[in-house]
Amino acid sequence: MDNKVALITGSAKGLGKMTALRLAAEGFDIALNYVHSRKEAEALQAEIMELGVRCIAVQADVCIADDTERLVTTVEKELGEVDILINNAGPFIRERRLFAEYKQEEIMMLMQGNLVGTMLLDHRVLPSMRRKKWGRIIHFGFSHAGEARSWPQRAVYAAAKVGLVSFTKTLAVEEAPYGITVNMICPGDIRGDHKEMTIEAVSGLIDKETPRGRPGSGEDVARVIHFLCLEQSDFITGNIMDISGGLDPIRPTIKDGD
Repeated sequence: MDNKVALITGSAKGLGKMTALRLAAEGFDIALNYVHSRKEAEALQAEIMELGVRCIAVQADVCIADDTERLVTTVEKELGEVDILINNAGPFIRERRLFAEYKQEEIMMLMQGNLVGTMLLDHRVLPSMRRKKWGRIIHFGFSHAGEARSWPQRAVYAAAKVGLVSFTKTLAVEEAPYGITVNMICPGDIRGDHKEMTIEAVSGLIDKETPRGRPGSGEDVARVIHFLCLEQSDFITGNIMDISGGLDPIRPTIKDGD
């Protein structure tokens, strides 16, 4: 890809890591990002550099506006302007809670990290993409985010990501004349070690909840992202893509005491 530079937030582990490995194998230079996982990021950086591409690892928290600016500036200085921005990072509170039980600072953190921080990163890289008449921006959502349904006990996270759905579609329309595509990837319930596994590794496993019959893997997500980054994928923009094996993980209602 002519040394195109891909910045992947939250890429020391999990789906971000698998995406970084996939794009590096296809010849992209990679900018990794982490908050606390420095050891994992540096190990991945070394692994990627063995593939013959350039790679850096930058500490930055997408919840902090100054960090997003510093992240992109560092990438530009060390690798060059960002051609591909993959907004994978986003805080998530695993404990299920009613909205009334959230603290104000938790609400702000979830909105900042999952919506505002992504918008700021997009805003930062758009000028150079526009100038080059080429760019790929990919957001991360959750399965069925495009339907904007209720997700009890996930109110703040869901609100941020559903807001990002509208932003994805709007930005795609605005930037299409500049050769920039904007899409959203919505992984299904890909858990634990499966996030860093290949399709071959999970193909023999059984998942009775997923209509496909097997669990999802990090490769399922990474291969779609790679496809969206190709030169010939310029006609695919403004899409909200579920990668879920047909699974609908959202329970629309809850019982008292759940």
